[in-house]
Order: sequence, then C-alpha cells, then structure tokens
Amino acid sequence: MTIDAYLCAMFPKYNVIVVGAGHAGCEAAVGAANMGSKVLLVTMNMNTIAQMSCNPAMGGVAKGQIVREVDALGGYSGIVTDYSMVQFRMLNMSKGPAMWSPRAQNDRMMFAAKWRQMLESHPNIDFWQETVPGLIVKNGVCKGVITSLGLEIESDAVVLTNGTFLNGIIHIGEKQMGGGRAGEKSATGVTEQLISLGFESGRMKTGTPPRIDGRSLDYSRMEVQEGDEKIGKFSYTDTPTISRQLPCHITYTSEDVHDALKEGFDRSPMFNGRIQGLGPRYCPSIEDKINRFADKDRHQLFVEPEGWDTCEIYVNGFSSSLPEDVQYKALKKVSGFENMKMFRPGYAIEYDYFPPTQLNMNLETKLVKNLFFAGQINGTTGYEEAACQGLMAGINAHLATQDKEAFIVKRSEAYIGVLIDDLVNKGTNEPYRMFTSRAEYRILLRQDNADIRLTPLAYQLGMNGLESRMERVRSKVNNAAAIERYFDDTSVEPELINAFLETIDSSSLKQKIKAKAMVTRPNLGISEMRSSLPYLDEYLGQFDDETITIAEISMKYEGYIRKEQEMVNKMDRLESVRLADHFDYKALKSLSFEAREKLHQIRPRTIGQASRISGVSPSDISVLLVHVGR
Repeated sequence: MTIDAYLCAMFPKYNVIVVGAGHAGCEAAVGAANMGSKVLLVTMNMNTIAQMSCNPAMGGVAKGQIVREVDALGGYSGIVTDYSMVQFRMLNMSKGPAMWSPRAQNDRMMFAAKWRQMLESHPNIDFWQETVPGLIVKNGVCKGVITSLGLEIESDAVVLTNGTFLNGIIHIGEKQMGGGRAGEKSATGVTEQLISLGFESGRMKTGTPPRIDGRSLDYSRMEVQEGDEKIGKFSYTDTPTISRQLPCHITYTSEDVHDALKEGFDRSPMFNGRIQGLGPRYCPSIEDKINRFADKDRHQLFVEPEGWDTCEIYVNGFSSSLPEDVQYKALKKVSGFENMKMFRPGYAIEYDYFPPTQLNMNLETKLVKNLFFAGQINGTTGYEEAACQGLMAGINAHLATQDKEAFIVKRSEAYIGVLIDDLVNKGTNEPYRMFTSRAEYRILLRQDNADIRLTPLAYQLGMNGLESRMERVRSKVNNAAAIERYFDDTSVEPELINAFLETIDSSSLKQKIKAKAMVTRPNLGISEMRSSLPYLDEYLGQFDDETITIAEISMKYEGYIRKEQEMVNKMDRLESVRLADHFDYKALKSLSFEAREKLHQIRPRTIGQASRISGVSPSDISVLLVHVGR
C-alpha cells in the first residue's frame, strides 16, 4: 500500500473541517454535524477541548440570551452549562423582562469534560490533534487544510476558529513569550497565508487575572454573594437542576492596592508601548481601570470558585499584565487576601484577527469560497459570542457544501442576528461584546422566548434531533395562549383581592374586572394574584412556571410588544428589497463618496442591510431605493 493510500484511509474527504476546539469550534462542529455533515475537528490539544480560558462562567447581561438562543437552535452550550453549573443567578430582575439575563458559575473541569463527552458521542464528528499552519485553496475555493506534519486533509468547507492563538504573544510585565494560552504555544502560518490571499488582518489584546489558592483567603472579610433561591437553567431540554450552590464573594481594591500597582506602571506593556492591540473596553485590566478612572478610590472584585472539587479561585476584575511581583504585592493588600497564595499570575495576550467586514452574512469569507470564520478571529470577545458564531458558521458551512441558501438570522429574530449584522456591516476595531443596548428589538428578544423564536427556524432548516423540542414549543405556545384566553374571560371579585391590593398600595376595585386588566397593574403579577384567588391558582396548577411567565409577559407588555413588532414589519419591507450581487456602486455618483466605498466593500444583500452600514446616510438609501425602482 502506498503512502497516499494510507493517508486516504486515515482521512476520508470530510464535508466540513473545523480548526480549533474552543467554544466557537465545538459549536461549529455540532452545527455542521447535526445538519448531517461528516466533520473533522482539529485541535492543538485534545485535553483542552472547550477550555474556559478566562472566567468560569456562562451567560450574563445579553450573553445569557445568546446561550439560550444557541440552545434553541440545537447547539450544546446551554446543555453543558446546566450539567456543570455551581451557581445560578438571574440578573436585572429589578428591571423589565427584556433585561433579565441568566448567568451561571461553572465547574471548569466538568464543563470541558461534558463538552468532550458530547462531541465524542456524536457519530458524525472525528478528531485530529495537530496544528494547522495552512489551508488548501484552489481557484478561490477552500478545499481542506494542511497540518504541521505536512498532511493534506480534504474537505468541502473549512471553519476557522483560532481564538487567541494566531501569532499569539503573552505579556507579563517586561516578559514576552509566544503562546495562545498559558502553557500552550501559538499558531503560525494561517495569518500569513490569508494575507497573501488578499485578507486584511489586525491585532487585538485580551487579558486574564491571577489564579489564587482559595485555602489562603479569609472569606469572613468579604461580602457573600449567594445564588438565586429559585435555580434556573439555560437549556430548554430536560437537563438536571443542581440541588446546592457554591457562593461567590465580593471584595474591593483600595488606595493602598492602587499605589502598589502604580509602582509597576513603568514596566507595564500596556503603558510602554509593547502591546499594540486594543483590549476590550468593557473588561479592562486593573491597571487600565485605575489609570482611566483615577477619581475612583476602589474597584469591585468578584472572588469566583473554579469548581466543586478545587480550591482554585478566579479573581474577576483583576485582569493584569503587570509584572508578577507587582500583582502579588498589590493583591496582598486586598481585604481578605492578606495571606494569599498565588497559583499563577495574570497576563495579557495579543493575537491576530481579521476585520469581519470581509465576511458575508453567513460568516463565509468574501475572498475565498467555502471558508468560514467564527469567534475571536472576527474581533469578538466572550465565550457566548464565540459559541453563537461557531454554530452559525457550522450550519452555513454545511449548507454551502449542499449548494443550499444560507441561514441568516435577522436582528429582529435574535441577539445572534444583531451580533453578526453588527460585525459584517460595521466591523469593529476593539473586541466586540454583546449588550442589551445593541438590540433595537430587545422586548421581542427575551431570554424566556428564545425557543419560540428560533427552534422552528432550525427545525425547518433540517437540523436533526429537534422533534421533541418542536413539540415542546408547540405545547408552550398553545398553553400560553390558553392562559391568556382564561384571563380574558375570567373576572376578579373586589372582595377577594382588595385586602391584598391595600398591602401593595394599589387602588381597590369597586366592581368586577377582567383578570387580564389586573395583570397590567404595576407591582402586581400572576403569582401575587394566585395567593388571593383560589380558582386562579387551581387553573394555573396544570401549567409550568415557564409557560405562565410567557403568558404574563405577553399580557403585561402587550402594547409595547405590538409597537416593537410594527417597527420590525416596517424594517422587513426594506429587508425584502434585494440588491444585485454585482451592483456597481462606484458608478452611482449620486451616492456620497463614503457610501460608494463602504457599499462596494461590504456588498449588502438588501436595502435594510445597506441602511445599517456605518457611513451610509438616509439620503444614500433614498438614492438606492430610486435606483432599484422603489
């Protein structure tokens, strides 16, 4: 048997190859595999699959919505989060439901182990441990990858999810070392090849805090932050609910801490110019915080456990690239850290990314067909942002191999749609992080209705294994509608509820009123009504809390939801006006110069997409509408 014959036996031609097994890569593999593709997941180290490189947590403001959306589309991040959870909190409960965001602390090792187990149990996913320094590109089409051993592995499509590994440099004070993560080497070759193919690249920076021995901390000097009494979940599937939770703690820096940190500023790569890449605006290093916010005499630190069976502690809020001795000296001055022992110092990492305006809306590159980018390679930061891009890239890579239409989620359908639309149309010059404020339709894009919004789309697309999920969605929608009808038809008697209304300073009833009208009152919800109205409590006993919440939000915010839907309908009219793929924007002199340049570069699919490109004005949109005959 010849060498080529052996290689053919080792590596059949795959439908999709995914490079990198972080959060983006794992979801990309799942997305393509669940669509029916034969997938090869290539990683530098099989032991670091789905590693939580930074904080041991999933979700948070807007990020929790993304995890639920990924789950609704058939991804695994929500399932893995539920299985590895050590604490659950629903954030922003004092605000309206559009702002409620689930967040979980996770056991880092359980998280990675569960991901690996789920990937290994998938019949459509194979694995290969090696670096990928190059791609096989023929006639502008990606045909596979070349490994560091020189092996050529063929595929119909490739998804790159390289994270922080592309020419990664780790900074600790004046020390520099190549690496994509602590203890792991960087990846070279891919950036250089992509640049030779015409891609534009840039540099970004992120960082991580020191890891601490929890046995050396005095928790009595810190504030305790317990999880919610009512423990929630991320996945819409039948995942377990944890029976106990680990507490987090809160402490603060001080002026003494800041003075100790400032002693090392002259050796900081942040301030002496060795780090060129921009870091995340909303997760700055501790030295950046005390430099930018000099008027603040303290900053909050979250002391987060890494898991059930470890004493390792993550100090959220103390990300740093200062020399290790400076980090140690400063941390010893934090309340509760006086006898602290350090496992490893924090560090900054600088890496290559590719401005995402070089992508189509399906995350396929414009320059090379069947090549997809997902995660930090696109200039984003965060596990959740990476995971949703990976899932969408994996799904679309499969569709591309089948010559099927791309799967694109609109801004009005998901935070995922907002993220991808922002990246492709506006680009980013700093690590992009999702916030609720980025979504114009956040009343529609709530964490509680992600399955109603998205599971039917994935099911229609042909995603495998969603039959039971679809049945649950149908049941949830029908049951919520039944509750609303009941509240429409049922009257509330004054004598049964007035005593309670007085306790919450709500005006008493003078006559019977429909239950639906009662729900719309401030500070009054279904749970409060159930305690005073036995017949209501009896009726609702047949439904789960999730369905009741959906019905309550629908009734309470009916007017706002209707107005937002009207806005969506107006915008959809612009989204329905297609622009020709080869439209010659430069020939349209009535457009502004900036609009011509931006439209030529990004090549929007629709008028709606064109309207969201930075530098394209309403008058430019009017010109386009005239030109397409509208």
